[in-house]
Amino acid sequence: MVGIGPGGALDRTRRAEEAIAASTTVVGYTRYLELIADITGGKKLVSTGMTKEVDRCKTALERAGAGETVALVSSGDPGIYGMAGLVLELALAQGATTPIEIIPGVSAANALAARLGAPLMSDFATISLSDLMTQWETIRARLKAVAAADLVVALYNPRSQKRTRQLEEAAEIFREHRPGATPVGIGTVVGSPEEEIVLSDLDHFLALPIAMRSIVIIGNSTSRASDGWLITPRGYEV
Repeated sequence: MVGIGPGGALDRTRRAEEAIAASTTVVGYTRYLELIADITGGKKLVSTGMTKEVDRCKTALERAGAGETVALVSSGDPGIYGMAGLVLELALAQGATTPIEIIPGVSAANALAARLGAPLMSDFATISLSDLMTQWETIRARLKAVAAADLVVALYNPRSQKRTRQLEEAAEIFREHRPGATPVGIGTVVGSPEEEIVLSDLDHFLALPIAMRSIVIIGNSTSRASDGWLITPRGYEV
C-alpha cells in the first residue's frame, strides 16, 4: 500500500516514490494513476473506476501472490479513508502470506492545514460525511460529540451532486455549539494546479463551492483568522 498524498508531486514522500520505483506493477483508481504518471514509466498498470476498491485490492493481492512486486496506490494516506484496512482484511480472510508494507502519505487534512496556517495545532477529529460505508445516524452522533467537545474538525467527502443535506446538517450541529464567526477553511483539490483555498466562517461557508474533492476544517472556540491565516493556539505564552 502506497500513499501518494493529496495529488501534487511535491506532496509525495520520497519513501512513496521509492516504493513505486521498486515495483513491477502499479494498481490504482484511474485518476490516481494519472497523478503519478511521471514515475510509472515501464510499469504494468492496472486501473479501475470508482467503487471498485475491493476489486483493486483483490487484484493487487493476486498479483503479489504470483510473484509480482505490487504498489497498490491510494490518495492521501492509505490508513486514513484509504485502502490499507481493506487490504489487510482481505489478506487475513484469504490466509494470504504475501508480505505487506504500508507506506504512509500526506493526508488531505494535513495538506489543507498547512495551506491555511495552523488550524490543527491542538486536539482535532476527522469525520467523513459520506454515508456509503457508515450510516448517517452514526455520522450525526459523531458530529454532535465532536462539536460538543470543542474539537477542531476536518470534514472529508463533504458534498457531492446527489448528497448535499449532510454538510448543511453538520453546519447546523456546529452552530449549536459555536458562534457563527468561528473560522472555517475550505480546500479543493489541494496540491494540484487547480487548487482552491478559501477562508470563511461558520455562518457563510455553505455558500462557497464545496464538492467531493474538498476538505472543510471547522475551528474550535480558540481558533482565529488573522491576516489570511487560520490559527488554533497550542497554548504557548506569546
